[in-house]
Amino acid sequence: MSREGTIKRITNETQIELTLNVDGSGTSKLETGVPFLNHMLDLFAKHGQFDLSVQATGDTEIDDHHTTEDIAICLGQALKDALGDKRGIKRYGNAFVPMDETLAHVTIDLSNRPYYVQNATIPSPKVGNFDTELVHEFMSKLAIEARMNLHINVSYGSNTHHIIEAMFKALARALDEATTIDPRVKGVPSTKGML
Repeated sequence: MSREGTIKRITNETQIELTLNVDGSGTSKLETGVPFLNHMLDLFAKHGQFDLSVQATGDTEIDDHHTTEDIAICLGQALKDALGDKRGIKRYGNAFVPMDETLAHVTIDLSNRPYYVQNATIPSPKVGNFDTELVHEFMSKLAIEARMNLHINVSYGSNTHHIIEAMFKALARALDEATTIDPRVKGVPSTKGML
């Protein structure tokens, strides 16, 4: 039985249908209307071994903010739904990902206590037409809706595309580790008896 979540979100600004299969093979079908976000989500699916489908339309004639933010909300909710009560998961995950001159490190705790920390200098305000400040919006909304503790640190890097790409790849790999079922874990991985 695969762990999968599907979210439909319709607002005056966006219409989104998103499905995430945590136990996938790294395939993606993405139509977000935001080309750079398509690229990052494709990397996320591939490096996390997640199957991800996103069909989104939004008010991108204004900018990419609402679409990017709402996709993150849906992705976080789908992840939360897919994991259910989190029985048997490793819970914690971390990954270092180098990309040329850049090194990104992501640490995750699927704790049900959402918090986001980003220590990363992103040198350019845009990559193509994408506003790079939206990376923080995406990651913070993902952490809140998935109810996870997410820390992203970029130790160094000078190329904006490389920095953001390394962040998404490290996110995927850390999340893959945290969501993995560990046969040694009996019940929920917490002394509280719940997450």
